[in-house]
Amino acid sequence: MNNPILKTILYMIIWNAIVAITGLWQSFWGMAVFVNFILLVMLASHVGNAIPFRYKGLYDRVLAIGFPILILLVWELVVDMGLLSARWFPPPSKILAGIWDLTVNYDKFNKTSLIGRPWLIPQQYSEKGLAGVGDLFNESHVYATLSRVLIGFVLGSIPGILVGIAMGMNRTIRLMLDTTLSALYVLPKIAIFPIMMLLFDNPFGEGPKIAVVAISAFFLVTITTMTGVRDIDPVYIQAGQNYGANRWQMFWHVIFPGSLPVIFSGLRLALGTGLIVIVAIEFIRAKVGVGRVILYYWEILSTDKMYAGLLVTMILGIVLTYGLQWLERRIMPWRE
Repeated sequence: MNNPILKTILYMIIWNAIVAITGLWQSFWGMAVFVNFILLVMLASHVGNAIPFRYKGLYDRVLAIGFPILILLVWELVVDMGLLSARWFPPPSKILAGIWDLTVNYDKFNKTSLIGRPWLIPQQYSEKGLAGVGDLFNESHVYATLSRVLIGFVLGSIPGILVGIAMGMNRTIRLMLDTTLSALYVLPKIAIFPIMMLLFDNPFGEGPKIAVVAISAFFLVTITTMTGVRDIDPVYIQAGQNYGANRWQMFWHVIFPGSLPVIFSGLRLALGTGLIVIVAIEFIRAKVGVGRVILYYWEILSTDKMYAGLLVTMILGIVLTYGLQWLERRIMPWRE
């Protein structure tokens, strides 16, 4: 048998038959799953090499979407077989049911819901106007987390880009700020939160939370922007000089576009870090937010809804990342 695809499929069949016959699933299911993963990677590689070029894009998308689905199916199967505790590791079907419950039901104790019951917007608007619609948004965990992340991200990224460009273009500014930035960057951002609470008039309001996200974004964006400006290919600089570009033209047509790929890499890191930071802050000081969902349902040992909060956090991360990538494609169409 010379076909590598058929050979790999045969190996998978033999391995799983051995595991099933000998009962290794019960005692060594982790090892069995790991071996199946290795064989699956081999199979996917062989299939990818055999697929015609015109179908490569479709195959890549199927692989990117299909593997997470496969992980969820294996998780469901392992829990159903009793190999994992359903109490501490509820199956994906129960987690999805938890998300549905959090979405459609209003928590009267905490006066919150997952997405703010948008189907009630027409009714609330007719009864209370815009204030009623605002009440629905204010009860939403997802809205609270997203608004904190996005506002803090914008407030931190814009000055981060400006300072990073200045440091990259001017050696004096870089020498003045580099040591200070390096010292402050390594501080755990959650440790800054008490300081922010001291600086704001309302220490329990939204200001300190947003400020910590902004600071987290600022450091990452500043450092990556400075690196992007300094690492521009000298050929581009020489080309601009040969065409007689002045300082402003050099910046706007050479330096800024040339550093944009690295700047967006920093923005992606800053956006992900902002989400991590705000969830941690919501653990400590928040009545509404996805982080509050995770902590609250951990405290009352409702693990399906706790995992639902974790899944919502991952979904938010995916949505924010794809949104930033969409913006990147619009701003840098030449990269396509």
